[in-house]
Amino acid sequence: MLNIVWSFIVVLSIICSICLGNSTGLSSAFIDSAASAVELIITLAGVICLWSGIMRIASKSGLTELFAKIFSPVLRPLFPRLDRNGEAFKYITMNLTANLLGLGNTATPLGLKAMAELQKQNGSDTASDEMVIFVVMNTASMQLLPTMLGSLRQSYGSSSPFEIIVPVWLSSGCALAVALIIALSGNRFSKRLR
Repeated sequence: MLNIVWSFIVVLSIICSICLGNSTGLSSAFIDSAASAVELIITLAGVICLWSGIMRIASKSGLTELFAKIFSPVLRPLFPRLDRNGEAFKYITMNLTANLLGLGNTATPLGLKAMAELQKQNGSDTASDEMVIFVVMNTASMQLLPTMLGSLRQSYGSSSPFEIIVPVWLSSGCALAVALIIALSGNRFSKRLR
């Protein structure tokens, strides 16, 4: 659906540009935006590769087990039926660690692996309570260090790219709290209906 919306916007922009006689502006915008998109991709690719490698080293070195122990007191009440030493819990902690570091793109493959492990335990077509909580936590994405946002701000010339850190903490913390309250309430309500 989103592909259709974006395609419609691009085609509409081209038609409006031609009708208004601004075809030179359109062609220069195509060239400039293509060049800046490539620069942005290269900048972000470097950050993603670096942190993906660090997360891989953390997984191989056993650091993820340490993260699981650190996050266990917080995650245990949210995921009471999960084995703390299981694969699902390990991937959830790695995903949350990547999100806390502001590495949403790095967190995505870990989140997919966590959902696959949760689905193995689920055994039905309906999302389990753990799956709902995990999706909510992943989507709200509490960030302690907004690495990607800082990289984007720096690539666009910000003199202090991490000056937004306190508003990021406040907004992502509030979003996570509200999302968890709604998800936990929804899970309790759905249990009553069963």
